[in-house]
Amino acid sequence: MRLDKHANIMGWFLPLRLAQFVILFTVVVFWMNYPRFMQVQFVLYSICTLAFTILLAIDKRGRFKNATIAVIGLQFLFEIILESSIIYSTGNINSPFSALFILTIVSAALVYRLMGTMILASLVSASYALIIWLGIGSGVVPELSMNALRRVYSSSDRVFYSIFLHILIFYLVAFISGYLAERIKQRDQELKDTSLALKKAKLETDDILRHLNSGLLTVDTNGRIIYFNRAAERILGYREEDVTGMYCREVFAERMPSLARNLMDGVDNSIAHPRSEIETLDIDGHKVPLGLATSVLRDGDGMRGIIAIFSDLTEAKLLEAKVRFADRLAAVGELSASIAHEIRNPLAAISGSVEVLKGDLKVDGENERLMNLIVKESDRLTNLLNEFLTYARIDRPAYNKVELLHLVTETLEILHHHPSFHDQIRVQIEADESIIYVVGDEGLIKQLLINLAVNACQALAGRAGCLRFRYVVNQEKGTVEMYVEDDGPGITPEHMKSIYKPFYSTKKEGTGLGLAIVHRICSALKLDITADSQVGEGTTFLVEFKTYQSDKQPLGDRQLNSTVA
Repeated sequence: MRLDKHANIMGWFLPLRLAQFVILFTVVVFWMNYPRFMQVQFVLYSICTLAFTILLAIDKRGRFKNATIAVIGLQFLFEIILESSIIYSTGNINSPFSALFILTIVSAALVYRLMGTMILASLVSASYALIIWLGIGSGVVPELSMNALRRVYSSSDRVFYSIFLHILIFYLVAFISGYLAERIKQRDQELKDTSLALKKAKLETDDILRHLNSGLLTVDTNGRIIYFNRAAERILGYREEDVTGMYCREVFAERMPSLARNLMDGVDNSIAHPRSEIETLDIDGHKVPLGLATSVLRDGDGMRGIIAIFSDLTEAKLLEAKVRFADRLAAVGELSASIAHEIRNPLAAISGSVEVLKGDLKVDGENERLMNLIVKESDRLTNLLNEFLTYARIDRPAYNKVELLHLVTETLEILHHHPSFHDQIRVQIEADESIIYVVGDEGLIKQLLINLAVNACQALAGRAGCLRFRYVVNQEKGTVEMYVEDDGPGITPEHMKSIYKPFYSTKKEGTGLGLAIVHRICSALKLDITADSQVGEGTTFLVEFKTYQSDKQPLGDRQLNSTVA
């Protein structure tokens, strides 16, 4: 006999075994007052029961399978011996405890196959016949002899038929319980195979749908939500358990009526929307664009429901806006390159001619003011054209090894001579290292620094403040973070959306090309730039450079922290 690997031991066998032990314990200890001749077999039976329980508790993966089989076999053996002793001592053939054998057979059927249960029934039958033989053999001393066996056959029919009926019941119970256990095992195996097939089918359908990046929901012909995958939870902000079984019109009416309307068009009128774009609101009330496609699910009996597939278009819209902005910048660059050459030479001639006339003619009063105005505006136009040309030339950078802090020093020398700089501006440089090498175009990076510095000085026009260059080396990412900070008036959220647009400026003397040039340089050098500003607290621009990886010079431990008046 062997333990069947498909038997659900923990589900049925263990409780039945423990119940059998409790019954025998009660009979032996409390009913029979624990007689001396039963102490050995009861102790052995208790030890086997304890060992069996411990093995099942510690052996979750079946590593001690053979030991468990041996312990179960010993338990059944000592149990039959103990039950035989109880029956012999409590009336022999008239004992009311012969039913204990039936419990043993039934519990064995949960573990062994049909053949094993029948063998155990044979052992039980032999034990029962043996104790009857012993009991009838002698009135005082048990006897195993042919004389005792003749007494059994020569006794009344009641005794013979009682023995025969018990043995018949033992075999019948063994056959029925073993057969049912065998059928249950077969059903369990079939159920297991079906479950594996179902799990595989779900892996190919439901799991795939659940893990789609696009949102997917289905509604029935009454408009109730039937299916709601994880992407739908993330995009729409609803949980599956909260919306499944509810009417889509009620669920989506508040934040996304357009989605409910599209779904109900399919439910009420069998109208599909293969490609549409709708606008919804997230939990915080922000607008979220959705790309939506609905289709009608049909079978032989007609329409079964509506399927909706949708995705969040926020990132796509941002990318589209960036592409449009880049196209606009390219168009402006081409325009600036063409008009600058057309205007620059005549403008230089006009400005030079006015300077000559101003020196040769004696002008005063209104005429002198007009000549000065011509010269001033000519210079302003010249500066604007120079910025045009700078903006247009940012195209193909030449990547080299660039020492960043050296460029900051040169930028500050130029900044001190710029008209926007004044004595109330303090300039600070803070860096993790004294020498920082990055990858880039030295000329473009210098132009980037100048424009960011001039923008900060213009923000501090007419007020005392600080312009700070702060550098943080991130060795793990291989980047250098450059922060250009000022404590000026800051930029409002409305203006922040347009700071990189060409010709967009809130300053009286601004051309609107400074930050546009900065953005174009960062795009050309493939640098990440972000801006953060709080009204009344100042503005911070963050530019991330790639460190020069081939340079193996160890970074110093000194921190540069200087202040330039």
